[in-house]
Amino acid sequence: MDEKTRQVQRLTAQLKLYFPQVLNWFDKVESPLVGALLHRWPTLPDLQKARPDTIRSFCRRHNCRDAELIEERIQKIDQAVPATRDAAVIQSAITMTGSLLDLIASLRTSIQKVEQQIDETTSAHPDFPVFASFPGAGPALAPRLLAAFGSIREAYPAASAMQKHSGIAPVIRRSGNAEFVHFRRACPKFLRQSFHEWASHSIAFCAWARVFYHQQRQKGHSHHAAVRALAFKWIRIAFRCWQDGVPYDDSRYVEALRRHGSPLAAALDASNQQG
Repeated sequence: MDEKTRQVQRLTAQLKLYFPQVLNWFDKVESPLVGALLHRWPTLPDLQKARPDTIRSFCRRHNCRDAELIEERIQKIDQAVPATRDAAVIQSAITMTGSLLDLIASLRTSIQKVEQQIDETTSAHPDFPVFASFPGAGPALAPRLLAAFGSIREAYPAASAMQKHSGIAPVIRRSGNAEFVHFRRACPKFLRQSFHEWASHSIAFCAWARVFYHQQRQKGHSHHAAVRALAFKWIRIAFRCWQDGVPYDDSRYVEALRRHGSPLAAALDASNQQG
């Protein structure tokens, strides 16, 4: 995905040199529709020579069936003015653009194969139901959480080990009566991002997570600090589910909060009453 992003950025830079209108006409320059269009009509003058019916047919064949959008694009194509008429710039840009389009298409195919392999591998893993059960994990994040914890239970003797290793836990330094808390920078960045994204997504799918996040914001914490605090809490829950091999049960967890007299449970009940 990172390599695809790099090549899309290179493609964008090339189009800005001689055919910048494409960047405004289409939301995703890396789409198969744009690739096919640039292969068939590599420059604006080439595209302007095409009959409107030809463009309409082309768009429909490439899964663009919004008639209003197609007509809008046809109108913009007719009114567009070339960014440059320098033949040297145009020809070199066309060659590079064609190469980048082929590379992006190849990467797109490879990414689809990898995603299929991930789906097949994770769905067969005995621990996958545990991570698929978490609110907000979904098909994209559940495999990342599974990979984060792995299959060796002894790798992390306590939830705090994962909290620190992932960079979610802050660094606390004490000197005399002074205490300093700051962001943990030395950590696997993708691992930290995985937990951060999961916690952020869970806010929309889990009532107590949403209440906890708002509590953190009301304390004056920034959005990202509040999400990290939520991720810190989620890791502790995920660790226990992973150790026991039991999928997450939201109602069971909320009931446990109530039994222990957690302020979060009281805030959740108050939120439910207001809602």
